[in-house]
Amino acid sequence: MSAPDGTPVGAERSIGQLFASATTELSALVHDEIALAKAQLKQDVKRGAISGGAFSVAGAVLVFSLPMLNFALAYGIRTWSDWNLALCFLLSFAANVLIAVVLALVGVAFAKKAKKSQGPQKVAASVKETAGVLQNAKPHPRPELSKDQVPPLDRALPQDRAPQAIEAVARSSS
Repeated sequence: MSAPDGTPVGAERSIGQLFASATTELSALVHDEIALAKAQLKQDVKRGAISGGAFSVAGAVLVFSLPMLNFALAYGIRTWSDWNLALCFLLSFAANVLIAVVLALVGVAFAKKAKKSQGPQKVAASVKETAGVLQNAKPHPRPELSKDQVPPLDRALPQDRAPQAIEAVARSSS
């Protein structure tokens, strides 16, 4: 198992590697939160479109079907019941209004769901919370070593890293 930068987990990593790893993970977190906001916004737009579509269909049904349906229904009721023709036309109109009301209620239900959804606002709050945590982050305190606990440089470094070797590399690279 390895860390995002390829070093084995549990191995000593330098400050630069830790910083690079933290930067990479923070960047991935920001990208994921942006993707989440886009997905939630897309869902809200879809709900709004369904609501608008339902309202449009309700209006179209009411406008375009009234003449034909009113005549057909009124004459049908007249044929079956021998009621006054004016009453038959009123009943056919009431049936069309009932259909339009049902479709409008479907539109209202979807509009409430789209309005109630607070998707992008939740993501924005999460981003602000993440930024607040990172602003207050402090480095892990390291214990101070006394002079007698600090090993001499010649023994602390492997032979190829001795001060003479480091000076030779510094002279050759300049």
